[in-house]
Amino acid sequence: MENNSNNTEDKTIIHLENVAVSHDSGTLLTGVNLDLKEGEFAYLIGKSGAGKTSLLRCLYADHPIDSGVATVCDMDVVNIKRRHIPLLRRKIGIVFQNFRLLPDRNVYSNLEFVLKATGWKKRNEIENQIGKTLQAVGIADKAQSMPMQLSEGEQQRVGIARALINNPALLLADEPTGNLDPMTSTEIMQLLIDINRQTRTPMLISTHDFMMIDKFPARVVVCENGTLVDPERA
Repeated sequence: MENNSNNTEDKTIIHLENVAVSHDSGTLLTGVNLDLKEGEFAYLIGKSGAGKTSLLRCLYADHPIDSGVATVCDMDVVNIKRRHIPLLRRKIGIVFQNFRLLPDRNVYSNLEFVLKATGWKKRNEIENQIGKTLQAVGIADKAQSMPMQLSEGEQQRVGIARALINNPALLLADEPTGNLDPMTSTEIMQLLIDINRQTRTPMLISTHDFMMIDKFPARVVVCENGTLVDPERA
């Protein structure tokens, strides 16, 4: 997990232009514009129900976009065909608030499942990738542990490892510290920032934890009044 980018101008990983998104009760977001470049770290904030989770789901083609232009990792997510969605998701690492680990498999097998599902076949390559990734998130000694044997902070580290295991071009996190105590939240956010700096993997982090934003300042975009506001780039 090293910074291997020598580009003088960073590539745009997320490009949203005049995007509109609906949910069951009607229009949720309109006029959404966002560019996130390689290496960037940004927070996505907003009140509950403002559309943060729906917007993140749009980025990995789990929620439809009504109109506008949206490219993620060089793929058109507005008109994406169902058969191309797995390819998009192989380029994106996703971290969830409630971890979403497979409870009947140990940590190693949770990560092995992801690699095998995305085409990895050689045992030594799988072992090396899992070992390297667990080392990167600070739980190399937990490979044989079951999820329920881990603290919530350790479970989230496994969740981050799972998101990173395929060396994604983009990492999305939906309230990654929402279920954690303040000290563990700080450790997890520091981990994400360290990985961003080391690998230049761009990250968009949905959060309502303003203490974390104060502690780890970065670009902030806001879901409010039915759209997305980017104060730094307005």
